Amino acid sequence: MKLSQRAKAVEPFYAMSFGAQAAALEAQGHDVVKLSIGEPSFGAPEAVRAAMREAMDGRPHPYTVAMGRPDLREAIAGFYADRHGVQLDPARIAITAGASAALMLVLAATTDPGDEVVMADPSYPCNRQMVAAFGGRVAAVPTTAQTRYQLDVAGVEKAWSTRTSAVMIATPSNPTGTSIPFAELVAVSELARDRGAWRIVDEIYLNLADPAPDGTPARTILGADPHAVVINSFSKYFGMTGWRLGWCVLPPGLAQAVERMEMNYYICASAPAQEAALACFAPEVIAECDDRRLELLARREIVLDGLTRIGLPVPVPPDGAFYVYFDVTGTGLDSWEFCRRALQEAHVALTPGRDFGAGTADTHVRLSYAPSRAELTEGIERLGAFVAGLDRP
Repeated sequence: MKLSQRAKAVEPFYAMSFGAQAAALEAQGHDVVKLSIGEPSFGAPEAVRAAMREAMDGRPHPYTVAMGRPDLREAIAGFYADRHGVQLDPARIAITAGASAALMLVLAATTDPGDEVVMADPSYPCNRQMVAAFGGRVAAVPTTAQTRYQLDVAGVEKAWSTRTSAVMIATPSNPTGTSIPFAELVAVSELARDRGAWRIVDEIYLNLADPAPDGTPARTILGADPHAVVINSFSKYFGMTGWRLGWCVLPPGLAQAVERMEMNYYICASAPAQEAALACFAPEVIAECDDRRLELLARREIVLDGLTRIGLPVPVPPDGAFYVYFDVTGTGLDSWEFCRRALQEAHVALTPGRDFGAGTADTHVRLSYAPSRAELTEGIERLGAFVAGLDRP
């Protein structure tokens, strides 16, 4: 019996690998501060948990339609109208088993063997693996602190080829926590649209992003490019990571293709999770989630101030996703060795840059500030002692 070439080629997600090592240390009785996984400490809002308890009262939960409950799709469309001033036909919204399933379906529907998908380096590693799974190739664009580790028109132009089928942008981004300036996002989108390529925009952290100076929420690409493909999730803003519920907004022609694939790939997303998720859009739950965003701002300041104090520079402060991407060059260690030793010696779990691309693989480390203030404070103190004890070059 043999494994497929796809199975052999897929790389591990090192954030999960370090999480497993942290769990092994905890099993041995060590107290580990886990700053490696992007999982908000809040969990789902209480009203959503209550709705799930009610949904699980013994009633049957048959399959929903493949694209998801119509009332949930309508609620999501209403959220876009209220929050972003964008009117959406609910028929363009597909409910999926997390944002990962949304991205998988979109790539399955848009990527043929040999196609190229342009994305930033660094970027979320699973996106690259999914492109490869459908026979595509990632055209990785090296980015720098000057571009906020985001794509720009010049980088996309340079990476473009006759095989380019899509441009994928995450804003705010994992691992850097940074957003692409909206004008640049629109310019990249227009370039791709004019050349007949899909625009796939990962907005799973959008509702955690810093508002504009006038207080208005961060803007969705759908306001400027209504036929962009947008990926989103209940995991981050609503704190529902383990519920595995996401959605995507699709142009009409793509919506029909994705619906057929949902039918065949996994029938539908979890029926009880969909039912409970309706509670997410009650005004009091939205207010609670907005308060959580403010709490994450306070946690961000703890981390940024702490990393500066202990000599671990953050080239670009985040403005959205709950990550900082700091530079370990000055420690004399590469990022893998820094993370390995930080875990073993200081019992702090982090994620090395190797996960996210070639350009910063050895120089940068991702830290998640989704854990509690107490955990962040303790983690920074431990890292400070660890760094102070290193033999600097």
